[in-house]
Amino acid sequence: MPTHSESRIVSYSAEQLFNLVIDVEKYPDFLPWCLDARISDSSKNALDADMTVGYKVFRETFSSHVHFTRFKEIEINYLKGPMRHLHTKWMFKDINKDQCQIDFYIDFSLKTRLFERLVNQFFHKALITMVNAFELRATELYGAKKRYPKSN
Repeated sequence: MPTHSESRIVSYSAEQLFNLVIDVEKYPDFLPWCLDARISDSSKNALDADMTVGYKVFRETFSSHVHFTRFKEIEINYLKGPMRHLHTKWMFKDINKDQCQIDFYIDFSLKTRLFERLVNQFFHKALITMVNAFELRATELYGAKKRYPKSN
């Protein structure tokens, strides 16, 4: 059951990064292995999304419920698909007008032990690739900013 958490200070506002992360339908434009992402239902503080991920011959679609507090946090919970469970949380906190702290957490498990063993072999490398994709997307949208070391 892979889990990961980290905290970073970045030179973007909480509003900018919240908007980047909540824009689920843009994920296929920049996120590796994301083939499709669609919002199936939305309300003031929540949405349901379907995402298709794939690599070579593997392709899976899963659904999630996303609850958010605008510019502060996004919490994602698994609804259906190839996993046993998925929980992801993003928290955004402005430090000053030029910086914010992002706290990120992910925990998931797959229904089949074979796929879970496969995922465990490349989980951390894939996660770093995905985090870097979000950082590159922020640079594309908001311009290059000074990078700060990870907090943990």
